[in-house]
Amino acid sequence: MGAEHAALLAHLGGQRRHVLGIVEGLDDEQMRRPVLPSGWSCAGLVQHLTLDVEKFWFRGVIAGEQEVIDEVAAAAGVSSWTVADDVPASAVVARYAEQVALADAVLARTPLDAEPAWWPDFFGEWRLDDLRDVILHVITETACHAGHLDATRELIDGRQWMVQG
Repeated sequence: MGAEHAALLAHLGGQRRHVLGIVEGLDDEQMRRPVLPSGWSCAGLVQHLTLDVEKFWFRGVIAGEQEVIDEVAAAAGVSSWTVADDVPASAVVARYAEQVALADAVLARTPLDAEPAWWPDFFGEWRLDDLRDVILHVITETACHAGHLDATRELIDGRQWMVQG
């Protein structure tokens, strides 16, 4: 792995740690509580990052794992942002960590210039060219959602991830 690859993965890892860190200590009720008018919850956002970001982009798009591709097709039109009532929020967080580990295995064996093994037709003409582009896209999306979690966490219990003096 070269320096660029390592730097991209370090930045991705930082954003992933931010996601896990900002929800740490929230109980099930807090993880499920919608605090914004749109109605999403921390648990829903973490589930979105699990399924639509880590699993989709790395195991589906980059690795072309048929199981993931089939799941994407089966889930068409179903929101990943809704967590079933019988799924504990702790299980949602654990699944995120599991998908991160599985994605890391893909990232460790794939060169930055590798083209996607699969590209879904629902994107139309838009396309990311290689793993480098996908990692940058995932860093951006994860950072954006980590910011959403920051604001939501502060509304839930006042905790802030990073506080300027």
